[in-house]
Amino acid sequence: EEKMKEKKAKARVLRRRTTRVAMINSSVLKATRLAMPAMAAAAGYSYGESAGRADGAVGDGAVATFRRSTKLGASYTLCEKGTVLDVLNEIKRKVDKLEEAIGIGEGGASTTAQTSESGFTSDAAGAEKVLPGIDVVLGSQWGDEGKGKLVDMLSQEYDVCARVAGGSNAGHTIVVDGKKYKFHLLPSGILNDKATCVIGNGVVIHLPSFLKEIDGLESSGINSEGRLLISDRAHIVFDFHQAVDGMNEKKLGRNKIGTTKKGIGPAYASKISRNGLRIGDLQNFDFFEMRFRELAAASMRAFPGLEIDVEGQLAYYKSIAPRVGAMTTDTIEYTNEQYSMGKKILIEGANATMLDIDFGTYPYVTSSNPSIGSVLTGLGVSPKKLNGIYGTTKAYCTRVGEGPFPTELDRDAGIGEHLGVVGAEWGTTTGRARRVGWLDIPQMQYSTLINGFTSINLTKLDVLTGLAEVKIGRAYKHDGKILNTMPSCLKTMSEIEVIYETLPGWSEDISKARKFEDLPVNAQRYVLRVQELLGVPIRWIGCGANRLDMIDRGEGWDLKRHASDIKS
Repeated sequence: EEKMKEKKAKARVLRRRTTRVAMINSSVLKATRLAMPAMAAAAGYSYGESAGRADGAVGDGAVATFRRSTKLGASYTLCEKGTVLDVLNEIKRKVDKLEEAIGIGEGGASTTAQTSESGFTSDAAGAEKVLPGIDVVLGSQWGDEGKGKLVDMLSQEYDVCARVAGGSNAGHTIVVDGKKYKFHLLPSGILNDKATCVIGNGVVIHLPSFLKEIDGLESSGINSEGRLLISDRAHIVFDFHQAVDGMNEKKLGRNKIGTTKKGIGPAYASKISRNGLRIGDLQNFDFFEMRFRELAAASMRAFPGLEIDVEGQLAYYKSIAPRVGAMTTDTIEYTNEQYSMGKKILIEGANATMLDIDFGTYPYVTSSNPSIGSVLTGLGVSPKKLNGIYGTTKAYCTRVGEGPFPTELDRDAGIGEHLGVVGAEWGTTTGRARRVGWLDIPQMQYSTLINGFTSINLTKLDVLTGLAEVKIGRAYKHDGKILNTMPSCLKTMSEIEVIYETLPGWSEDISKARKFEDLPVNAQRYVLRVQELLGVPIRWIGCGANRLDMIDRGEGWDLKRHASDIKS
């Protein structure tokens, strides 16, 4: 009995040590990202020039050397090679020795580690293995940046793909083997037949459009059965919400917002007014019918002239209730369970930060929060569970609908016409011609500040091919003063002067580029300059319309090293 107690005690100690080692191995990269700035300052080191401009940049390899200033001007590195990845690999080697010493590894290789055989890989070794946890792809401009393409590419390595905000006003187009797939409510990750797709509680769903989208995919050979889950807490967009959307827009006249008229705003208004209906309500149809009649009556009172076929609508929703019910679940419980099981989860953002109801160019915004906060409130997960936050931006800028657009160009002439035609800038959801302009750095810095991007996905660099020179909106000036933040007042926005920086263009075809070095020198300069201004690594670079026309630089590269390789 004493020996048994002793064995159990040793087993408990071993389990604690195993858990501790696993935590060290899986958390070291994230901890280093957070701690490096403070550690450097405390030790008297100066942070790298570009990395110092954005939290987390060092964690993605933006600048790998810390230098300590002395009277002699000496420079010291943290290890022989001086990169953060070298430091992490050194830590991993020590952890492996610890594992071996306590007998939980095989030949020094941890049985609990989730990293690849080579440890923390660099660009030279290819993109590193995706770690368990939640990664997020967000739009950083006014939408239509090309988020779906990155999600489609990344989702092949993820177990769960999710939408967390907005509704059918979102639109993503993905080209696979020359065939276009257009998504409005479904996560783009549905093209990965091994992934489960989740529509979170923060999304508002127009069920007729949703079911039509599913049927359209199935007719194209994409089977979603058993792989698509809807939150029982997600709110429903009814046809009369769309009618109200159009009525509201018409009333505004020349001051119209430019809404997609998909009923998103009125549906969120019902949600906030606490008289909306949720997906889960369909499973108790008597309750659903009572609430629907109340909502319809209230809407017709509030909007004279609005007509709702109450009986027809109830008959329709009763007919689809079993089909919708088969997909309905508590996605909060499901997502957190998947996280606890070590699954890899990818969040597909809709719209973009500059359309955020709080942070965007209000009132010319959407009705939700398509920034980082929506991941937490629209899916029901803790911020502690987030890993990478990937901001998507075009190499230029576009906007659909009304509202401020500081770097806008004439869509019908010159460079504006080039961007619009070559970039095929027509809205996926509305079909409207998108407004076009140069890349806006102050706007991107603002978006980076709010979301804390760890990497940037720069899309449509190929559209700039053929221009003699390319411009970057470098700063805003108002009343003779440089602005340090994005103005909240639309009047101020209309009066700002954009200060531009001009770079030489390129004429070479870049659609076949698969490495950064394959790009023309001037294209490389452009990417590096944008990266320097944002202080966040540009990891992905879009070079063409097809899903494989993209460069993935990986996380383990050095900004200074790449910059010095480009001859002046």
